[in-house]
Amino acid sequence: MTRNAALAVTARLAASLIALLMLLLTPTMAAERALINFIGYDQDSHYLAFEQYGQNDGTGGYYSDIFVIDLVKDSWVKGAPFSFRDLSEDGSMPLAEVRAKAMALAATTLSSLKIDTPVQILALNGDGIKGDRMNLSWFTPNCCGVDSTEDTEFTLSLTEMPIDEKDAGDCAGIVDIVGFTLAYAGDGDKSELHSDGAPLPKSRGCTQGYGIYALIQPFNGEGGRVAIIESWPYGFEGPDRRFLAIPIDGHI
Repeated sequence: MTRNAALAVTARLAASLIALLMLLLTPTMAAERALINFIGYDQDSHYLAFEQYGQNDGTGGYYSDIFVIDLVKDSWVKGAPFSFRDLSEDGSMPLAEVRAKAMALAATTLSSLKIDTPVQILALNGDGIKGDRMNLSWFTPNCCGVDSTEDTEFTLSLTEMPIDEKDAGDCAGIVDIVGFTLAYAGDGDKSELHSDGAPLPKSRGCTQGYGIYALIQPFNGEGGRVAIIESWPYGFEGPDRRFLAIPIDGHI
């Protein structure tokens, strides 16, 4: 091997080692974790609206989905979710613009249902909390005093359950998927709020896991409590986080 050829090989090897080192030192950006924005309730706690938004795998463009839920029927209202995605090749549309476009699509429904009551977060497993995401407990806030609450403790418990491959549909052979049950207890009441059947709803995707994210209720309101569940469907670069809403009051 000539001296120049040897130098070229050495240079390429050094470059490869540097690239590998940079890859190892770079924070992992695989998959994506949707965030949530609580839009609010109507005054009768019949409807709830929330937004999930984030950055698409692959293209890097932003997206926003606005869900409006009939809490009595436990179903989406007509037209929901109201979604907008930046599908351009360079993903150059600002996040604020993407979210504004999704909100514009939902505006008529939000107005007609008079969804203008803010959300109160009673309990939250924030993204920086590393703990038990299968169980969540809380107490009802009261007046008056520093961090004053009523004495009764309420709990939610989530249990995952495997879905047979014969019921996995389009997910079969791709990834093992799971459903979940959600149970409620407090003040002498015990109830199963939700239990998945098979197959799972197609809107759920190929979900690999779940967790209890938050418990909310209307601002200064009675009833209308909702469990917010994070789901992790299979994505282009790994599991992606999405959100589900499970009504509590009216189901216990």
